[in-house]
Amino acid sequence: MKTFEELGIAEPILKAIREMGYEMPMPVQEEVIPLLLGNDNDVIALAQTGTGKTAAYGLPVLQKTLVPQTVTQTLILCPTRELCLQIAGDLSDYSKYLNGLRVLPVYGGSSIESQIKTLSKGVHIIVATPGRLLDLMNRKKVKLNDIQNVILDEADEMLNMGFSESIQVILAEVPSSRNMLLFSATMPQEIARITKRYMHNPVEIVIGRKNEGNENIRHIYYMVHARDKYLALKRIVDFYPNIYGIVFCRTRKETQEIADQLIKDGYNADALHGELSQTQRDYVMQKFRVRNLQLLVATDVASRGLDVDDLSHVIHYGLPDETEHYTHRSGRTARAGKTGLSIAICHVREKKKLQNIGKNISKPFEKGVLPTGKAICEKQLFNLVDQIEKVKVDEKEIVSLMPSVFHRLEWLEKEDIIKRLISMEFNRMIDYYRDADEIEMVDEASSRKNGQKERSNTRSRKPEEGYKRLSLNFGKANGLFANHLIELVNRCVPGKVPIGRIDLQENVSYFEVKDSVAQRVISQMNSYEVDGSVIHVQYAGEKEGKPNDRRNRSKKNSDKPWRQHQPERAGYKKRNRRW
Repeated sequence: MKTFEELGIAEPILKAIREMGYEMPMPVQEEVIPLLLGNDNDVIALAQTGTGKTAAYGLPVLQKTLVPQTVTQTLILCPTRELCLQIAGDLSDYSKYLNGLRVLPVYGGSSIESQIKTLSKGVHIIVATPGRLLDLMNRKKVKLNDIQNVILDEADEMLNMGFSESIQVILAEVPSSRNMLLFSATMPQEIARITKRYMHNPVEIVIGRKNEGNENIRHIYYMVHARDKYLALKRIVDFYPNIYGIVFCRTRKETQEIADQLIKDGYNADALHGELSQTQRDYVMQKFRVRNLQLLVATDVASRGLDVDDLSHVIHYGLPDETEHYTHRSGRTARAGKTGLSIAICHVREKKKLQNIGKNISKPFEKGVLPTGKAICEKQLFNLVDQIEKVKVDEKEIVSLMPSVFHRLEWLEKEDIIKRLISMEFNRMIDYYRDADEIEMVDEASSRKNGQKERSNTRSRKPEEGYKRLSLNFGKANGLFANHLIELVNRCVPGKVPIGRIDLQENVSYFEVKDSVAQRVISQMNSYEVDGSVIHVQYAGEKEGKPNDRRNRSKKNSDKPWRQHQPERAGYKKRNRRW
């Protein structure tokens, strides 16, 4: 392996990166740096996040910059504000001893007037998100005619976020004689089209294999019932007391709900999604960076380019549809040669998606078994003991207080003090898992075979104390989900109805309501229909008729009313009752 000096990096930059702790170049740096130090070299580099790619293009770009010429010579495009600031900050650190070199981050959510003012003074390198740069170009406040290097960082993510058209408009404005480097974790077809159109005989560098995940990441999945996903998440988090990770959700609503529930349950967590203001996003990210948060619950878009080191876990509360998204998610951990865990919490319907992702990243998932309550308590206890062993004692500060403390506790034996200390810190966890049921793991292979048995068990399941279990003649086959069932009850039954456990089956659903309102729920709901489909509710366990009997339906209506309509617009109507 060559050193940075042997790769051709000049002394002022070498001095700066040595102070930052850089010793030997990483594989992607060893491949890319010599090419970018030359001329007329277009490069496609396929590498995961955390492989050192910022230095791979940043060091040669800085070295080639002509500082006396205060014109923009390099343009770096990236998908998000966070990554934009990270790159600009790294370049500023690398150029510490290059006097007069100016780097400007250009992104939305910050004052465009301030950015215009800085541009007017002259900058050498612009790091930009496509949307804000296009805005500046339309205002004719940025000049790209002297650009010598164009870098697209996380190109696949920019395309996933809908920047394809903006990128093409920008690239059409830069000189055709420039060097161009495209960095991407994956190589979808749209990127291939861009490279063919805008790059000249590019050299392709692949660190690992195309579309392959980081080798240092273990991929584990837990297959549970959909209703148990949050309980599974809690067990995973509790089993890793020092977890520092990101929980990925599919939607903004789910992200906020999961974060709120974790906070309610006593975890150091917060949400990051597109509905937050830029100030809120910055506040959440600052808390996460300084580890005031252990868990960041985020959507894919909100998490692009997060500048966070040493993440131990990435948890997929819902699997993404695209392998590229999974690769970027899991790539948040195991950065810079470290190891990490990527954990997927799945239900049976995600089995095919799980198989496709495993095949595309060339690394099969390990099937995990959720830890028992006893195992979690042991893990937490040993972690507490470990913290006690390693705590730093400030003798000078506490020496005057200790005589009084010893006097107060002298009636207790050493063993009693240890027990009380552990109980004080640990009782909540013990109490929770003492009464918690073990989560049923789903056997994918036999889930279909045992479907009838599961439905039978669901029908006869004992309700929570103080609740009655009811059955409804609609199920998953009708497009019914838990939120639809709750909305249906609220529409049909006046007043507040406390709803407990919900179990959705293919053609029938079960839900629990308080004893005091059960009969009222049955009476009220049985007087309604949805799009000509008669609602039938009764106590679970009674002799049940055929679910969703089509004789009760209007022929013109679909047998899947919830898929045909938005829930709030479904055709609810009170039936004319014969007395």
